Amino acid sequence: MIPVVMPTYARADLAFERGEGAWLFATDGRRFLDFGSGVAVTALGHCHPRLVEALREQAGKLWHCSNLYRVPGQEKVAATLVEHTFADTVFFCNSGAEALECCIKMARKYHHAGGNPERYRVICADGAFHGRTLATVAAGGQKKHMEGFAPAVEGFDHVPYGNLNALRDAITPETAAILVEPVQGEGGIVPGDPDYLRRLRATADEFGILLMFDEVQTGMGRTGTLFAHQQAGIAPDIMGVAKGLGGGFPVGACLATENAARGMTAGTHGSTFGGNPLAMAAAGTVLDVMLEPGFLERVENVARLLRDRVEAVAARFPHVIEQVRGKGLMLGLKCRIPNTELSARLLANGLLTVGAGDNVVRLLPPLIIGESEVDEAVAILSRTFSEVAR
Repeated sequence: MIPVVMPTYARADLAFERGEGAWLFATDGRRFLDFGSGVAVTALGHCHPRLVEALREQAGKLWHCSNLYRVPGQEKVAATLVEHTFADTVFFCNSGAEALECCIKMARKYHHAGGNPERYRVICADGAFHGRTLATVAAGGQKKHMEGFAPAVEGFDHVPYGNLNALRDAITPETAAILVEPVQGEGGIVPGDPDYLRRLRATADEFGILLMFDEVQTGMGRTGTLFAHQQAGIAPDIMGVAKGLGGGFPVGACLATENAARGMTAGTHGSTFGGNPLAMAAAGTVLDVMLEPGFLERVENVARLLRDRVEAVAARFPHVIEQVRGKGLMLGLKCRIPNTELSARLLANGLLTVGAGDNVVRLLPPLIIGESEVDEAVAILSRTFSEVAR
């Protein structure tokens, strides 16, 4: 008999009832150090006092009113995002997949509005992940996500990640845009070389196509800057964000330049729930906290500390961990044993992690961790690696 909750997840037999900072407390009384952050979502940790208060205050005023009317919170959050990014305008939605759907639609609409409706194809990277909708699984191109959902949505071409020559060879008169993650997340924590990202920008300009970044996982301080592409000194035309933007509340956004959004007029896109007052209270507070002086610098410092100590312990167990890779507080442990086995052992020892492609275990702690949480995590890693070795 099918469960009342559709069985689309391979869930651990574990349930949580409370969270505080970087810690989660299970219904059976056990405590876990959360280095998964709900897959890079709870960027400010669990129950951040300012986030709790902002939601409590807004919940007592207005939850939802629809986008048939002005939503002052949207205007405030959009203005903050515009001030601190390349963008001129923002569309709010509920998830990363929705944000990427908006990106893809906008790229097609841009060329249609410019008199080139034949330009609709998007060049994506092998190993990418852009969401679970029909269009975004086609953009990701991974067979394991597409199997059983044929026919695939047309319009996506795939080339090896980091291979600029292959990408240039894939450009045709039908190409509308390039879409990549600055660091591939689900694909195994694979950072894009800054020079590669810069050359993507130059290539897009050369061929008159749009550059789109998927910063759903890499954005909102995860790599040490507000958005990962900023470290390469370039900007996209369109960008999808979500996850950490709401600190745990479902909210996504599509950011764009005025030029890229030229076709997005009234009626071209919409969302019932997107950007409602509760979501904007959450996103606005997350941005306020992250943009305070010193916050991102502190993330960079603790990220360096974590990486140094993780690399040191991994070096003692080369038969368990092949490589440590990533950027900021987005680290991947390339395993020599099945990553599912290592994640299970870490969970049993009190550390929550997330699996990824290429046999990788992801470490995605809240951005508010300090040295004590780093010490605790490394101690669990060391103990677990020793158990595997025995």
